[in-house]
Amino acid sequence: MKLATLKQGGRDGTLVVVSRDLSRCCPVPDIARTMQAALDDWDELAPRLRAIYARLNAGEVDGARPFSAAACHAPLPRAYQWLDGSAYMNHVELVRKARGADLPPSMYTDPIVYQGGSDSFIGPCDDIVGAEDWGIDFEAEITAVIGDVRMGATPAEAADAIRLLMLVNDVSLRALIPAELAKGFGFVQSKPASAFSPVAVTPDELGAAWHDTRMHLPLRVALNGELFGMPNAGVDATFDFGMLAAHVSKTRELEAGTIIGTGTVSNKQGGLWGSSIANGGVGYCCIVELRTYETLEHGVPKTGYLKAGDQVRIEVLDPAGRSVFGAIEQKVVVPNPTGRG
Repeated sequence: MKLATLKQGGRDGTLVVVSRDLSRCCPVPDIARTMQAALDDWDELAPRLRAIYARLNAGEVDGARPFSAAACHAPLPRAYQWLDGSAYMNHVELVRKARGADLPPSMYTDPIVYQGGSDSFIGPCDDIVGAEDWGIDFEAEITAVIGDVRMGATPAEAADAIRLLMLVNDVSLRALIPAELAKGFGFVQSKPASAFSPVAVTPDELGAAWHDTRMHLPLRVALNGELFGMPNAGVDATFDFGMLAAHVSKTRELEAGTIIGTGTVSNKQGGLWGSSIANGGVGYCCIVELRTYETLEHGVPKTGYLKAGDQVRIEVLDPAGRSVFGAIEQKVVVPNPTGRG
């Protein structure tokens, strides 16, 4: 099943069921007005939504309308909680090396997770707003939306609570991160509002590509129309969604609608650090990894961070070449004096 939220009907938008081919959609106000409402009563409402989905795919829904990613908000325009981990140790190793920080051995057995701002997400086609000297970097990830999880849940119990999967561009402002982390209290200013894929999908939509509580498909990232990375999200993931959710539930319950991210998808590609697309590798899902790779190869980074006018596209294609979640497509703009794009 595929669901989305249109930018209409208030700040939490309007829930729609989306056809498998992403061509049509249908509001379902008699079932749930918003995505959060559907998640709050998932066991009761999901079968009804699935019935609409089957009819929509069969062309049997009167009043179905064309679906447009540009009309979408984030599937959850705001969420009770947004927790982002670092499941891909290759990414952690590269980013830590880039800023000269040590990597504690415990990070290979105990996930690291930070709590991001979740009061205001942005849509898949909304601009990335930031000053160029902030070091604007995209970060392409996979996320899971989960139902209620008890405190102290096992990874298997947490995995059973996965309701939906999404993509996210979890933008990082690299020039602001070191000063924030030096204070010892984590990210705030350096992590602006995240953009999510137009569509959230149930794991069964991935078919055989969903196993081990991981998505085994390439995450494709393009910068200004050129392929930048296509690492496989099922490769080199030390922690799966169940492990991440169980980790954060150790001391508290997790409520329906909590979003958990894997961190930037990253493959070693058989080498120590991996390789860029230009060098025949699968590339990267963020600029800082390429810059670190360039430093290891040439002594200095050659690729700059995002500039005004740059365009980023993030997407997953199934084995037949069809878009699974729709695409995140964003342009970089500088902030105006009011602080808004």
